[in-house]
Amino acid sequence: MSDMPLAQMKEYMGSSPKPADFDEYWKRALEQLDRQPLDYELVRADFQSPLAECFHLYFTGVGGARVHAKFVRPTGSSAAQPGPGLAMFHGYTCDSGEWFDKVNYAAHGFTVLALDCRGQAGPSLDTVTVQGTTVRGHIIRGIDDPDPDKLYYRNVFLDTVQTVRILMSMDTVDPNRIGVHGASQGGALATACAALEPRVRIAVPVYPFLSDYKRAFEVSPTTSAYEELVYYFRFFDPNHQREDEIFNKLGYIDIQNLTDRIQADVLWVTALSDIICPPSTQFAAYNKIKSTKELLIYHEYGHEYLPYLGDKTLSKLMTL
Repeated sequence: MSDMPLAQMKEYMGSSPKPADFDEYWKRALEQLDRQPLDYELVRADFQSPLAECFHLYFTGVGGARVHAKFVRPTGSSAAQPGPGLAMFHGYTCDSGEWFDKVNYAAHGFTVLALDCRGQAGPSLDTVTVQGTTVRGHIIRGIDDPDPDKLYYRNVFLDTVQTVRILMSMDTVDPNRIGVHGASQGGALATACAALEPRVRIAVPVYPFLSDYKRAFEVSPTTSAYEELVYYFRFFDPNHQREDEIFNKLGYIDIQNLTDRIQADVLWVTALSDIICPPSTQFAAYNKIKSTKELLIYHEYGHEYLPYLGDKTLSKLMTL
């Protein structure tokens, strides 16, 4: 293991800074989202199942972006009365994936919305214009814009909240039974969503990304999902004259600065051999959660398939 010893990680509270106006920043962001209508468009998908109805759902996110999600709702007796809702979030640069896993949840009575992050591999559009580069990734999108509201992940975090609010508005959903789930970037988005929308009841983040940027930069800057930070400094600040400014600004979109807001019951999953999202960065976020939480550790695993995790996740979400 190249990271901290496990005992030290269990006490680690992060090293990347939190901006002084962090709370005001997110208060203002959520007030903007409150003014955003929850209207959406449904387009019946080519793929269908006898266990569920499948649709493409489109909504308008902050900044006017047209955002896509896969929408799957149960049929038959499972649809007779409002049931649990599940928002699913995908990994970095990917998309919402196949219908298969969503149908599985629908077969268990869940209404599912699986978000496609704006500007990544799915059809969601990123229409917010920013100053500066997007070299090698999305973390630094907006970092050179004088307006911190232009940070890419600020708007993606708000999209996750809007996803849950749309889900809660549906006839097939009991708004008091909402879960969120995802791995890697999806784990970060599940975490941010639960922090920014206190009505989320259960969150299952798996080896989450977007946490404790400074620590990630120090531990494995060229082998991790954070390598774009290396390219940013290499091309635009090779002497690190703006290092403090950059990491402070990234603090607005650092999930470790949000987790103390979570009210959901959390099942947090970490793999100790993860070189993509270093475990210490994940513990920095987990250790600040104040709500009911459970830590599930895969000791000899990395950023990969984790055996029986699907079963454990479904079992957890079925307690909604």
